[in-house]
Amino acid sequence: MTILFGVIACGLLSVVYAIWATRSVLAADQGNARMQEIAGYIREGAQAYLTRQYKTIAVVGILVFIAAWLLLSAEAAFGFLIGAVLSGAAGFIGMHVSVRANVRTAQAAASSLAAGLDIAFKSGAITGLLVAGLALLGVSIYYYILTAILGHAGGSREVTDALVALGFGASLISIFARLGGGIFTKGADVGGDLVGKVEAGIPEDDPRNPATIADNVGDNVGDCAGMAADLFETYAVSVVATMVLASIFFAGTPVIDSVMLYPLLICGFSILTSIVGTFFVKLGSNGSIMGALYRGLIVTGALSVIGLGGATSMTIGWGDIQTATAGEAVNGTSLFICGLIGLVVTALIVVITEYYTGTNKRPVNSIAQASVTGHGTNVIQGLAVSLESTALPAIVIVAGIIATFQLGGLFGTGIAVTAMLGLAGMIVALDAFGPVTDNAGGIAEMSHLPPEVRKVTDALDAVGNTTKAVTKGYAIGSAGLGALVLFAAYSYDLKYYVSNAAQFPYFADVKEVSFDLSNPYVVAGLIFGGLIPYLFGGIAMTAVGRAGGAVVEEVRRQFREKPGIMEGKDRPDYGRAVDMLTKAAIREMIIPSLLPVLAPIVVYFGVLIISGSKASAFAALGASLLGVIVNGLFVAISMTSGGGAWDNAKKSFEDGFVDKDGVRHLKGSEAHKASVTGDTVGDPYKDTAGPAVNPAIKITNIVALLLLAILA
Repeated sequence: MTILFGVIACGLLSVVYAIWATRSVLAADQGNARMQEIAGYIREGAQAYLTRQYKTIAVVGILVFIAAWLLLSAEAAFGFLIGAVLSGAAGFIGMHVSVRANVRTAQAAASSLAAGLDIAFKSGAITGLLVAGLALLGVSIYYYILTAILGHAGGSREVTDALVALGFGASLISIFARLGGGIFTKGADVGGDLVGKVEAGIPEDDPRNPATIADNVGDNVGDCAGMAADLFETYAVSVVATMVLASIFFAGTPVIDSVMLYPLLICGFSILTSIVGTFFVKLGSNGSIMGALYRGLIVTGALSVIGLGGATSMTIGWGDIQTATAGEAVNGTSLFICGLIGLVVTALIVVITEYYTGTNKRPVNSIAQASVTGHGTNVIQGLAVSLESTALPAIVIVAGIIATFQLGGLFGTGIAVTAMLGLAGMIVALDAFGPVTDNAGGIAEMSHLPPEVRKVTDALDAVGNTTKAVTKGYAIGSAGLGALVLFAAYSYDLKYYVSNAAQFPYFADVKEVSFDLSNPYVVAGLIFGGLIPYLFGGIAMTAVGRAGGAVVEEVRRQFREKPGIMEGKDRPDYGRAVDMLTKAAIREMIIPSLLPVLAPIVVYFGVLIISGSKASAFAALGASLLGVIVNGLFVAISMTSGGGAWDNAKKSFEDGFVDKDGVRHLKGSEAHKASVTGDTVGDPYKDTAGPAVNPAIKITNIVALLLLAILA
């Protein structure tokens, strides 16, 4: 238990760091009265939205809690509750800090770029370390309760079912938070841009635009709270999935307890390295913001190698470890190398995503160049980049899967995912940095601060836009590998129940389950699973379109009925747009969020009724999980990278884009207007539909695992 207590101590240390950093951020200057007034509007809107969202989710959560208690066990029900509450808390606390850091970042930017970077990143680090710390605390403390207090064996079904339920709780909150926040933020962004920039010709964040406050609120509830819940879920689910594989592969062996603790200790050491890494984020003499952020990430990654070695040495050692299968062993050194491969995969995905979304890179420049010839060519080139951007990440993930499987089997792939997720604290810090800098720019614009302040906030915001895209690429890559581990857990769980049918009567007439493509039910399952990400993404895009259209009508109405707004004589009704979007987002998020939850149930029982064969139903369900994983991976990468490229192509014109003929195109030009149209498409791509596919991939796999446990 000494190791487990050490893991818990690491989780608590992340909370201590968050408290220290919060006090440091809140002690900073809040600026003048006008800045504080605008920040107050944003804070009130964000808190009102999240409060209403969580009340809605709570109703669903209570029903699921009761169902888990009745269908599974009290341990599973409380596991679900822990995952749901901590996932929600991670998002809410992160938003609580970001809506207070934005005005302080704007004020700090008035003194220097370094000061603005320091406040913005420190606020992001609070969210990042809380996400990692709360996820690790949730899993490790509940594992301690299940084993040490309730007396269940470490690899028992009671423990694994309860941990999977914890992951389900995190996933359910995540998909609601990701989708609802995404609909809110992009409805405001799209609607505000179309009327403000294109029709009225006023700058982004102009206080005359009635949707401006809603746009800034959306940055916090979507990019901050939504991403925090998203990566909390990915972190918790991936660690749980790796522990479930450990319980399967090492069942009945003397090392079962040590192997179950291995992924937890990797994450514990990684929290320590992330805390150290945050102190290396300082602006260098070259003034590179991205360089400062990457310095912290590189230090974290390098130290994580040492932490990975320490975790390996303290739990499983460097030699052979006997598995549950006689004559088969896994080597500790090979598992350490699998963890290193996970870190390499993370680095490559970060580099590839930055290439496809970074300013002054070929993909972004090609979209900006296409804008010169019109709106249509911008959209065509943006779609081309979004499709192309899937190739390299997919190849990296394939290479990672094959390499880790060769070294350590599917458990080796699980360790690679765990090592990837160990960096979540620093990665989320980079993401949460984005909405803070975006808000800081809006506050600077609406408070009429000097142009040099807006120049600093724009520089921070441009980098924040890239870091948000990088984080989404990381989240999706780790989700793809994590979902593969969950699918492996489904396959091995199913095999376990079938081979022990004497204990589990429901599986008595299931002789063998094969995923052979000659079986029409397997092919049907693949196709059905493959359609889920597309249908899910389509519903999410439609929801943003409806919300954005409503904002367009509202902004036009206020401009029409209050002509003094454009002259600065009348004050826009900011609250109307915020309230409208809050209701729309809550309403629109319900159906698509339930789609990946209900899909596995529909597949299993639908095929069971049609075929009359449990084996066919289980095969179809497994195939549908593969369909969701494969198509979901490509849909999510395409949308997030393509949307990020569209966004930064628009920002290129704000800096004065020079086309291939040497002509400079400035903000307000026809080419810039075309880029705004592209960004209007890219916004819901990268901030709503694409990121929400990430939890959707995993929630289908978790529901399938829980379905097996319920049937057993």
